[in-house]
Amino acid sequence: MRILLVVTAVVFVSVLVIACVRPRPGDPSVGAEARRRVEAGATLVDVRTPEEFAAGHLPGAVNIPVGALEERLGELGPPATPLVVYCRSGARSGRAERLLKARGFQDVFDLGPMSAWP
Repeated sequence: MRILLVVTAVVFVSVLVIACVRPRPGDPSVGAEARRRVEAGATLVDVRTPEEFAAGHLPGAVNIPVGALEERLGELGPPATPLVVYCRSGARSGRAERLLKARGFQDVFDLGPMSAWP
């Protein structure tokens, strides 16, 4: 019983630390980190609709809507390819990040909303 209590406490503290350390949307360091990654060679992926993309997007971004991401994974290169994903509000990019990581992409950074780009 004590072991279970200790394990539960360790897991809780670990989750709390990770939540506090990870940058949050609106934090200027998120945009700076995304830009740094793109300048280092990461692929910038806009997961909005083609219409939203046509209305304006970040320079150098490729458009793969989150709904088509599963079928178009091959366009992103091998799973070792570093990626930065973004959308309008951060909801779709969050879904894209989870999907990409579940499909084996290890280096995926969620910029969140396009407006976070510095």
